[in-house]
Amino acid sequence: MSCANNPAIANFVEYLQIPSVQPNINYDACVAFLKKQAASLNLAVTVHEIVPKKPIVVLTWTGTDPTLPSILLNSHMDVVPVFEKSWTHPPFSAHIDKDGKIFARGSQDMKCVGIQYLEAIRKLRAANVQLKRTLHVTFVPDEEIGGHDGMMKFVHTAEFKALKVGFALDEGIASPEEEFILFYGERSIWQIHVHCTGKTGHGSLIHLNTAGEKLRYIIDKFMDLREQQKRILESDPKLTTGDVTTINMTQIYGGVQSNVVPEKLSVVFDMRLAITVNHEEFENMIKQWCREAGDGVTYDFEQKNDKVDSTKLDAGNPYWIAFKAAADELKIKLDCRIFPAATDSRYVRQVGIPALGFSPMNFTPVLLHDHNEYLKADVFLKGIDIYVKLLTAVANL
Repeated sequence: MSCANNPAIANFVEYLQIPSVQPNINYDACVAFLKKQAASLNLAVTVHEIVPKKPIVVLTWTGTDPTLPSILLNSHMDVVPVFEKSWTHPPFSAHIDKDGKIFARGSQDMKCVGIQYLEAIRKLRAANVQLKRTLHVTFVPDEEIGGHDGMMKFVHTAEFKALKVGFALDEGIASPEEEFILFYGERSIWQIHVHCTGKTGHGSLIHLNTAGEKLRYIIDKFMDLREQQKRILESDPKLTTGDVTTINMTQIYGGVQSNVVPEKLSVVFDMRLAITVNHEEFENMIKQWCREAGDGVTYDFEQKNDKVDSTKLDAGNPYWIAFKAAADELKIKLDCRIFPAATDSRYVRQVGIPALGFSPMNFTPVLLHDHNEYLKADVFLKGIDIYVKLLTAVANL
């Protein structure tokens, strides 16, 4: 059977061809597709709209002992924008080339995982397997813009609590090497705007107490810390980006005219705080920098994540023990890390549920959010078999 005629590949291609691209997504086509999948699998399906036009689709396979905490299998329906001229094939064509590469936005991030969950369930049901724990397969909106109208709100609803989730799986990332990357925690996103005010006047004079002088001081402090973290990362080959605090200056704005000293200048930093950082101490350091820069320097946060405990990878977490045992049986190597960016797992962990980020894609270049995003058909199909084993292990705990 050619990969184009494989039913699992056909479902993947159909899902990829739905252009659920940010911003202003109409999710109707995704919901219709998932309802069709639920019917083909004889699974219950529920659609929740906590925010209008932001559906959360839940497919449920009830276990033999539904009193046990359930397993949540999460993925997001939305994908990031594309620059179509930079693509070899149209980004929503799901074109399959002679090497079996499936080109589409969302092929890695993360429509692959959503379909792999469903196809793993299809294989288990076809083999008349019954699992102890209930599986809830969730397809959520807006993860690519922070999940504020999706998983962030959903975890606090009565509908979510009724799922009785004990453990969750969510997205990971491709690995160019043999090992599969697994994420057990995430850094905290802090996006800060620092505002510097000062004396205005003609651009030909040397004024005292200007916004520009204060802005320079603030930028130096943040960028010096960035350099320090960069050196720490470079000093130890065992460290990954998720192990340090990253700081990037992303915007500078203010001023009215080239020959007028502005009364206000602002700078924006995107920071991802390492899990070892004490949040209160870190913010106190920023307050001190603002005082040192001079009067009239203030800040506000565009986003400020609370500290969320990572999922334990030890004997105290039976789900991890089951997951790891299944991975060992499959002879797949796991590279366990802190996720460098952010996923919906942070909201799940925030309500006390252990969660792991895992996308079974090895020997695959990391192309999420990139031009010509693709996933090879054989890697996709192998991932289904990996999930068959992993889901069986954690659901039969």
